[in-house]
Amino acid sequence: MFDVCKNCFREYITVLEPDRDAPDWWAGAPSVVRAPDGAFYMAARMREALSPPGQRGFEIRLLHSSDGIHFEQIHTITREAAGLKGFERPALVVDPNTARFRLYGCTPTEKGWAIIRFDDADDPAHINPANVRTILEPPAPHGLLLTPGYKDPFILQAEGKWHMYVIGIDRVERVHHFTSEDGDRWTADPRNPIFDNGGWHNFYTRPSCVLPMSLGYLFVYGGSNSTWHDPNYNIATGLAYTLDLSTITDLTPQEPFLISTTPGRCQTWRYSHWLKVDNGINVYAECARPNGSNEIRLFHIPG
Repeated sequence: MFDVCKNCFREYITVLEPDRDAPDWWAGAPSVVRAPDGAFYMAARMREALSPPGQRGFEIRLLHSSDGIHFEQIHTITREAAGLKGFERPALVVDPNTARFRLYGCTPTEKGWAIIRFDDADDPAHINPANVRTILEPPAPHGLLLTPGYKDPFILQAEGKWHMYVIGIDRVERVHHFTSEDGDRWTADPRNPIFDNGGWHNFYTRPSCVLPMSLGYLFVYGGSNSTWHDPNYNIATGLAYTLDLSTITDLTPQEPFLISTTPGRCQTWRYSHWLKVDNGINVYAECARPNGSNEIRLFHIPG
């Protein structure tokens, strides 16, 4: 089954390139949602190579598409406009109760990485950069070299609640899960971390996407191996399964399911968002190009 599915990832369309075609300039971390009228909206993190590590995400770029393939920029939220040091992965969702758009993100603080939220808007083009607040503070330091925190949220509403999956940083990076009634006040899963490091992803294990299925959910994750070149950023993708959104079963424990098909020194294929479209699935992912820059690619799994 996995071999058949892998064939769908041999061809792709580049939907967003970095602002410079140079090493460490990245367009990535896509979060894609389909509005009630059928339009597609994407939030992406734009990254430059000049600032200190952790502060290179200079912009959340918001884009619109009528077909899910060709995207045009409609708005931008810069770190300066938001009064923040930087961004990493955003999460754009539609509140099913109000049909309004809400944008989550993450930013470095003096205490570590925190999860943030902007005020809801009727259109992503109208999200106000100044109306941002912290909804999940970093955990207490563990006395180790790693800066603690929660970052790179993936958010969905399912089983009557909001669910948020984040990278939890303590001694390593692992998957943490939180639930909420309103999307502002979050309760930690008592199982945290719900998905640990091991097998090929023995260095980092990160949440990417949760895709509802006819029974349960496909859990897409990113990970890296301690023997790889630059495992901090050289992230590949694996698949797992969950029935209850808390207990995770690894489906690809021995090797990654997906890596960049145009690798240079890195194989990066990460931060993917899987979206059901009609009878198929659109997969948007941040992938490495040969020169050390990253772009957002679109893959399609037909129904």
